[in-house]
Amino acid sequence: MPTFLAAKPAAHEEPAAPQSPSEALAPAGRLPINFGERVWRLRAGDRGPSLLLRARPALTGAVAVALIGALAVAGMAMGSFTLTPAEVLQTLLGQGTAKTELVVISWRLPRVLMAIVIGGALGISGAIFQSLTRNPLGSPDIIGFNAGAYTGALISMLLLGGGFLSTTIGAFAGGLATAAVVYLLAFKRGIHGFRLIIVGIGISAMLGSINTWMIIKADLQLALMAAIWGSGSLNTAGWERAVPLLLIAVALVPALMLLSRPLQGLEMGDDAAAAQGISTEGAKLWLLVIGVCLTAICTAAAGPISFVALAAPQIARRMTASGRVSMVSAAVFGALLLLASDLLAQHALAPIQLPVGVVTVSLGGIYLMFLLFREAKRS
Repeated sequence: MPTFLAAKPAAHEEPAAPQSPSEALAPAGRLPINFGERVWRLRAGDRGPSLLLRARPALTGAVAVALIGALAVAGMAMGSFTLTPAEVLQTLLGQGTAKTELVVISWRLPRVLMAIVIGGALGISGAIFQSLTRNPLGSPDIIGFNAGAYTGALISMLLLGGGFLSTTIGAFAGGLATAAVVYLLAFKRGIHGFRLIIVGIGISAMLGSINTWMIIKADLQLALMAAIWGSGSLNTAGWERAVPLLLIAVALVPALMLLSRPLQGLEMGDDAAAAQGISTEGAKLWLLVIGVCLTAICTAAAGPISFVALAAPQIARRMTASGRVSMVSAAVFGALLLLASDLLAQHALAPIQLPVGVVTVSLGGIYLMFLLFREAKRS
């Protein structure tokens, strides 16, 4: 029987350098794959499972999270009763005075949390619809789901005289009903992104007229309240709104995790997704429902806030230099965008507090002008 001996390196040979992630993934006998970017590999122990992280998305995400933390502390420190960042942190750790606990915990913390959660939810919703339509204009405020949720909330507020719970239910019902109408009108041997956007724009224009008519016909006091709330505002934020919003957002996290793989497959096209074993129409329907639910809870809590769902996924994609829209990065940059906009709304014209929707619309208009200018330079 022949004996096979393993070849040993010569004594003068230097030990091989540790492999990079691209070299480790390269097939034997071939050149390493060049990803064109730095990739980090994290391993638990010598033989444990490893995780590959792209350096730029990880770094930009960490910077964005740090900015969110800094803006959150600033938001709880600024106001008519000014605090230092150290006092805010001490109060959050349970070491503050009765006065600082009242200001930070009872008044300012709910608003900061609502801005972060609503911004993140809108960013995820925009990422879902932009991935489904494969179009940067595919966001709930363009397609009309914002307007539908606003219609349902207005019916509850103006016609039924409901409180926060009934307004939330109305926003859910209006958003889901609008999604059903848009889905049915856009369905033709499947759902296609461009048709969904065109139908959604038409439905949004019609619902905008209905909303205006309801506000005009309503009682003056209710109409003023609905008009202010309709511009998107966090001025009435409190724990009674923050807690249900947080609970619903947490409850939707498992569904988002389950739908992340189908969403990635759908971004490559229906045929590629079907080749991976994904039920394309079923996945689209569930993603549509989740996206509408996220939009509805945000509308119920703070009114229809425009342009965050439109801009956050695209800003995240450009900052991370990614070819796809990630729900995680869209959520982070959505939270950062809305939190920064709310600080501007509170303190730019102090002591007057603007609705945060006024600031997001202004920033969104600047963003759209930038996109149009860039496209004009390319053409």
